Amino acid sequence: MQSQALAALDRAIKEFHGDVRRLYLSGLSMGGYGTWDMAAKYPHRFAAFVVICGGIAPPKMYPQMGGSLAKDPKVADPYAETARLIGSTPVWIFHGGADPVVPVEESRKMYAALQAAHGNVKYTEYRGVGHESWLKAYAEPDLTTWLSQQHLPL
Repeated sequence: MQSQALAALDRAIKEFHGDVRRLYLSGLSMGGYGTWDMAAKYPHRFAAFVVICGGIAPPKMYPQMGGSLAKDPKVADPYAETARLIGSTPVWIFHGGADPVVPVEESRKMYAALQAAHGNVKYTEYRGVGHESWLKAYAEPDLTTWLSQQHLPL
């Protein structure tokens, strides 16, 4: 599915004369898991990542979720490996502190892993907010400005 999505993106960029230096990838919940997975696989394809209530390890209630690195027995620490692969690509992580679906620890672990890897990361946790943290995240006044400041080098 990821290759199909990237092929569709390439067609849209060509058709609509998109700026390949300003591609941003965002996802929430299951899409947040997919964003982490694609960020690790294609870190230099996107200018920034916005991950909302996503994770690396699958939540107990949805074991089919989870990134490919979490399922790879050769990867000892999928959080650290994801952070290493993302490198310096900017990331803004959002999560509700009372999320009953995707544990907030998933975002906290990724934030810590990106900090340890000297990544370019921002973290916003909404105290008392459940799984629907995307309502606050996409309404953040600084999000659009922050995204517009991110671009790939020439």
